[in-house]
Amino acid sequence: MDPIEPDAHLLALKVMRLMRPTLVELGPVVSCEHKDLVQRFSSKPHSDVFSGIIAETLSAGQVLLLPQSFGNIYLGETFSSYICVHNCSPQPVECINVKTDLQSNSTRINLSLQKNNKSAIILAPGETIDDVIRYEVKEIGTHILVCEVNYTSPAGN
Repeated sequence: MDPIEPDAHLLALKVMRLMRPTLVELGPVVSCEHKDLVQRFSSKPHSDVFSGIIAETLSAGQVLLLPQSFGNIYLGETFSSYICVHNCSPQPVECINVKTDLQSNSTRINLSLQKNNKSAIILAPGETIDDVIRYEVKEIGTHILVCEVNYTSPAGN
């Protein structure tokens, strides 16, 4: 077993807000290079029906665009977040407990991943636990997602 530095974290926590993408209209694809796929089909004689159909389907109409920032969430909308804990150490990590709370100006709501899981979680090297949490926003104001991960290292700390 490799020695572990006392200040090194064995687990990596990743938190991502989930948002729906939007459909965006794009203009036609313009291709000038002879090696481009669209150019190959459009340069062939139109007698080849198959190549004409493919060239038409390769033009972009609508594409999905992910939000560039977190944006706002409004009263009644559902906040969704992906929580992932990954064991990036060479040793197994025991007794993992992940706690997530959504804190507002007046309340703190527990959104823990392990509400129904009473058994101790053990992550082997390279393994991951993850889940999606959802909460309908019922209060106006700033909300803060608080994530806490507790575990026992192989040394028992």
